[in-house]
Amino acid sequence: MSDLAQYTPGPASGAQVKKDGEMWTLILTRELRHKPEKVWRALTEPAHLREWAPFEVDRSLGKAGTTVKFSWVGSLTAQTSEIKITRAEAPKVLEYNWGDANTRWELEPFGDGTRLTMWHNLDRHFIAMGAAGWHICFDVLDRLLSGTPIGRIAGAEVMKFDGWQRLHKEYAQQFGIPMPNWPPKAQKS
Repeated sequence: MSDLAQYTPGPASGAQVKKDGEMWTLILTRELRHKPEKVWRALTEPAHLREWAPFEVDRSLGKAGTTVKFSWVGSLTAQTSEIKITRAEAPKVLEYNWGDANTRWELEPFGDGTRLTMWHNLDRHFIAMGAAGWHICFDVLDRLLSGTPIGRIAGAEVMKFDGWQRLHKEYAQQFGIPMPNWPPKAQKS
C-alpha cells in the first residue's frame, strides 16, 4: 500500500458500460502524456505491472499465444489462474482472457501521448467497484510513467481508501445502478 497522503483521485470520468446479461463490459479511457511504446511496456512487462496493476504475472504479456500465470493482488482469497494472450500487436492492441472474462487494451497516438482504452468484462454487481479500482490504477500508472511513482494501490486495501469509496458511489450513479450493501454495514440495534 502506498502513502495515500500524496494522492486524491479526481472525479469519476472516462468510463462507460455495455450491459449484456450478468457480465457487463467496463470501458475506461484515459489520455496519457506518454508515447505508446512506453505505455505498452507498462502494460506488458511484469516489473512495470508490479508498480501499478491490480495483478501480477510470471512473464511478459507481449506475445500472442502465450499462457501466463495471473494473480490478483491483495484479494481476500488466493486467485491465481492462467490467462491466454489472444492478441498482442505492439504498441497498439493487447487482449487476454481467462474463463469468460476478457480484457482488451487499445493504445492510440494522441498528440504527444497516448489514448489508452480498456475493455474489461465484469459481473454486473461489481462494475462500479471495478471502475473505481481501475480509475485509481490508471492514476498510479500515469504517475509511474511521469517518473513520480506513488506505489500500487490495489486489492482489498484499496476499498479502505476514501477516494475509492467516493469513486465507487460516483460510478454507480453514472452507470445508473444501486450501491450494493458491500461491505456490509453494521446494523444498529
